[in-house]
Amino acid sequence: MKDKPVVIGVAGGSGSGKTSVTRSICNRFSDKTILVIEQDYYYKDQSHLPFEERLNTNYDHPLAFDNDLLIEHIHDLLNRKSVNKPVYDYKIHTRSEEVIHVQPKDVIILEGILVLEDPRLVDLMDIKVFVDTDADLRIIRRLQRDIKDRGRSLDSVIDQYLTAVRPSHLQFIEPTKRYADIIIPEGGENYVAIDIMASKIENILAKNTEK
Repeated sequence: MKDKPVVIGVAGGSGSGKTSVTRSICNRFSDKTILVIEQDYYYKDQSHLPFEERLNTNYDHPLAFDNDLLIEHIHDLLNRKSVNKPVYDYKIHTRSEEVIHVQPKDVIILEGILVLEDPRLVDLMDIKVFVDTDADLRIIRRLQRDIKDRGRSLDSVIDQYLTAVRPSHLQFIEPTKRYADIIIPEGGENYVAIDIMASKIENILAKNTEK
């Protein structure tokens, strides 16, 4: 039986560049080596709530995530079992009926704003990364994403940032930096840090192969 997969947690605030870091690491390896599990896919199902109530969900709060299911799936992947990753539909603010069937791989990158907030997830990680980017850059990136990709208005994005995103970042996300093994400033543009991460992964995979 193959060795247990390596689990890497990549955390950081909204718009910090977590996805860019993850993508840059993945580009160094074949598609058969790394599996990315996005915490965003594991928002709680809200189909039992009226649509108006779903609109009030704070997606930057720990209670918004179904970490029980996420942890169950990580355990399955660590045991080399495939899982059906849920899909979240932001248009209806609940989980979609669609799922994505994923196979276990040698490296699992668990990416999300609060993956270092739950001790149960942290205990499953071999490497813990925090992407640390200035607040002004993060809000600009969020504005660009939400207006362009999600059809949001400028006022709605700013209001959400001030009432939910910023307070949650300060209360829940920023404190998790203390649990990180590696802190990467400026996200995907920090090529030195990404080179170090890629080298570390290569070393772990090489040692597993030698066993």
